[in-house]
Amino acid sequence: MSQTYVLSPNDGLGILLRLCLALLVGAAIGLERQLKNKPAGLRTHMLVSLGSAFFVLVPLQIGTAQESAEALGRVIQGVTAGVGFLGAGEILRESQHESTTGVKVRGLTSAAATWVSAALGIAAGCGLWQMSLIGALLCLVVLRAFKRLEPHK
Repeated sequence: MSQTYVLSPNDGLGILLRLCLALLVGAAIGLERQLKNKPAGLRTHMLVSLGSAFFVLVPLQIGTAQESAEALGRVIQGVTAGVGFLGAGEILRESQHESTTGVKVRGLTSAAATWVSAALGIAAGCGLWQMSLIGALLCLVVLRAFKRLEPHK
């Protein structure tokens, strides 16, 4: 792993910038979801992104990521799996509100947006600000522009 991603424990400004970036990209996705009246909205996406950034900042701060790239990889895998459970809960919650006449799965896009927020937070936590901002922009394009291509329900 490159030295550029490692922060010294007393680099408060660097930490603050990375965490604020995580909040910003999470807010961009969450605001779009909030405006669509989805259950996982602004605060949820901001917190998922912020939490993901924290999880990757810890090994970067204590230097284990520098000693072993596997440590950071395990953290990222754990975040990915954990957020997957949040998404599954969203899908189940949405599906339970459907009529009993037919099974209709809902909440997949909200679950995917939450998952992407986690990835954006991981990128922000690693200091990959360009990747994080580009990813947020692309996610918003998918959520906004491609919605028009779906059949109306």
